[in-house]
Amino acid sequence: MARHILPQPGLGTYRLKEQAVIDSVTSALELGYRHLDSARMYENERAVGKAIRQSGIARDELFVTTKIWWNELEPKALTAAVEESLDNFGLEQLDLVLIHWPSPGGEVAMADYIGALDAVRARGLTRHIGVSNFTIAQIDEALTLPGGENIVTNQIEVHPFLANRKLVEHCQAKGLDVTAYMPLAVGKVLEEPVLKRIAETHGATPAQIALAWIAARDIVVIPSSTKPANQKSNLEALDIHLSEAEMAEIDRLDRGDRQANPSFAPRWDE
Repeated sequence: MARHILPQPGLGTYRLKEQAVIDSVTSALELGYRHLDSARMYENERAVGKAIRQSGIARDELFVTTKIWWNELEPKALTAAVEESLDNFGLEQLDLVLIHWPSPGGEVAMADYIGALDAVRARGLTRHIGVSNFTIAQIDEALTLPGGENIVTNQIEVHPFLANRKLVEHCQAKGLDVTAYMPLAVGKVLEEPVLKRIAETHGATPAQIALAWIAARDIVVIPSSTKPANQKSNLEALDIHLSEAEMAEIDRLDRGDRQANPSFAPRWDE
């Protein structure tokens, strides 16, 4: 497997705010997580930053990601957003800043926001840059733009019911890390009979099997959890080795069941 720039796994923090996210990050760091995934839209950067400070873990041991929402893609707004996020986290540098969604309808030219994103990297405000929810065509466009050569990942929805195979393989062929959000399909994997049966064989849970399947595809997972027991279980999932037959069985669960499909989403690859 390729060596990822992003640590495997990460902790997702979507929908977690205030004390809930502080507790989640605190327990995850105690368990050994070092990759924390946030976003401006989550409105939890200050709380995540507080948990980081309270942990006492050296800054260079952590990998902190945030994402710029589509209403802040104009170059001046994007630059101000990254500066504000650094202030929110209480950090001098982020590890990764992503474009959360491509500009709806191409309202802001991609060259403008990719260029602005790379400019904040060049200033040292972030070590790496990337994108999220970009299609094959959008990835190809982004990589050809000035600054696009520094994109390291596309963060997309991937789980057993949405394998997203064409996009995943395209990104990997271009040398990008793929990061999988909603890897448990918002809990839907827990009730899937195939995953339950494979889980029994491994003395594991359906959630662990789903994560193991994604990781076996050389994808970084960022499951969200507030319970230390589940966070520990998610970490341990990465030690599960699935057979080729089991991988193929899970592959067949793909039904294009997308959980994140807002009105401003791009036209997805089939």
